[in-house]
Amino acid sequence: MSSDDELAERLRAGDETALREAYDRHGAAVLYLAQRLLGNRSDAEDVTQLTFVAAWNGRDGFDPQRGTMLGWLLGIARRKVVDRIRAAAAREQRTTETVQNQQPAPEAAESPERIVDRLVVADELGRLPEEQRRTLELAFFDDLTHPQIAAATGLPLGTVKSHVRRGMASLRHRWEVDGAPFGSRSAGPSRAL
Repeated sequence: MSSDDELAERLRAGDETALREAYDRHGAAVLYLAQRLLGNRSDAEDVTQLTFVAAWNGRDGFDPQRGTMLGWLLGIARRKVVDRIRAAAAREQRTTETVQNQQPAPEAAESPERIVDRLVVADELGRLPEEQRRTLELAFFDDLTHPQIAAATGLPLGTVKSHVRRGMASLRHRWEVDGAPFGSRSAGPSRAL
């Protein structure tokens, strides 16, 4: 009886040390095959681990009459590589579909300057005190009037007006610090915000 046959018998009997010996003996060949097929060391290491886990779980299916232990392990490794490639392709397809679904239609695409303007405004809003930021958001994003904001927040009308005025002054100052007068950040024709 060859040493692989003895190892196979011990493996099928559930001897965990046999799995370790099989890994020591054939792990490098499985890793080499996986790396050649995948082209990525990290993925190949994962496939090698999955191969030996699958070999342990399916140890009753190994028949030394049908082939060698190395051939059996390499067959498992090939299937694990195919599974990894299919999973990566499916993941890439889902990512592509998600990105395509989130992109605005070409006619609705914003200019880079407009995107920068929005980022600057969002950044500056994040720096404002909570009540001031909330009143600006209600005024400009939710399109509420000053009395409606006062009713929604429970703040006095004068405080709402002050928050909006101070918040706008802060945004104007940020625009001017960035080197452009408020409302004309691009070098092209002026546009409303």
